[in-house]
Amino acid sequence: MTSASTLDKYHQLLALVASFKRVIVALSGGLDSSFLLCSVVKGIGAENTLAAIGVSPSLASTELEDAKSVALDCGLRSEQIMLISTEEIGDVNYSSNPPNRCFFCKSELYHKLNALATERNHEVICDGANASDIGDHRPGMKAAAENKVRSPLLEVGLNKDEIRELAKEFGLRFWDKPQSACLSSRIPYGSPVTIEKLRQIEDAEAYLKSLGFRQLRVRHHDQLARIELPVEEMIRIIGNGTRDTIAAKFRELGFLFTTIDLGGFKSGSMNIMLKGDTNE
Repeated sequence: MTSASTLDKYHQLLALVASFKRVIVALSGGLDSSFLLCSVVKGIGAENTLAAIGVSPSLASTELEDAKSVALDCGLRSEQIMLISTEEIGDVNYSSNPPNRCFFCKSELYHKLNALATERNHEVICDGANASDIGDHRPGMKAAAENKVRSPLLEVGLNKDEIRELAKEFGLRFWDKPQSACLSSRIPYGSPVTIEKLRQIEDAEAYLKSLGFRQLRVRHHDQLARIELPVEEMIRIIGNGTRDTIAAKFRELGFLFTTIDLGGFKSGSMNIMLKGDTNE
C-alpha cells in the first residue's frame, strides 16, 4: 500500500504539471522519466505533451525501443514522439570523457529541445531528475539549470523508491525496470569514448540479458570487461558452464579478459575515481 506522504507528493506533482500548458518531456525510457511522462499526460492531456528522446551511439537500441513503447503506453501518438539526434560523440569535450562528460551531452540535447519548444510552442521542458539525485555526481543537472529545464519529480520531493512504489500501485508495466544509464557511463573517466567501445558494451550487456540477467553493467577497461551483478546472481555465472560461454562470447566482442566485480552491482561505480564513495 502506497504511503499517504507519497500519495500527497504525487498529488502535488499533478497540480504542478497542471499549471503548465504545453510540455516536452525529455524521455530516456528509464523509470523516472517514464513515470514523469505518464504523470504529465494525466495532468495536461496527451494533446499538450511531446516526448523527446535523445538518440546517439550512447543509447542502447533496446532502450530506444523501450522509450518509444512507453510513450505510446502513456497515450501519445507516434507523431508526438520526437527522436532528437545528438552528436556529442563528435565533441572532444565529451569524447575525452572528463568527469563532467554528461554536462556536454545534456547541454546539446537541451539546446535542441529549446529550439523544438520554440518551434512547437511548448512552454516547458521537463526531465526525470528526482530527490534521489541530490548529492550525487550529476553534471547533467547543471546543464538542465542553464537551459531552464524543469524537474517536477525533484520539485515535489519524490525519490526513486517512491516513484517505483507509485508506478507499481498504478499498474505501470515499467515499475520494476532495472536502473539504466547511458553506455558511456561504463567507460572510466579519462578513457576516450568511442563508437567501437559503446558497441562492445551494448553487445556484451545484451548477451548477458539474453541469459536472463536483468540488473547489470559491463564496465569497459580496454581489453578487460568487468561485469557487475547483484551479489546473489554471481553464482549463476560460475556454475553450469555459463562462465565459459560468457568468456568466449566476450572474447568474440574484443575483450581478451572477463572478470566479475566481487563488490557487486553499483550504479555509478566509476565515480569511485572521483571520491570515496560510489554514488552517482
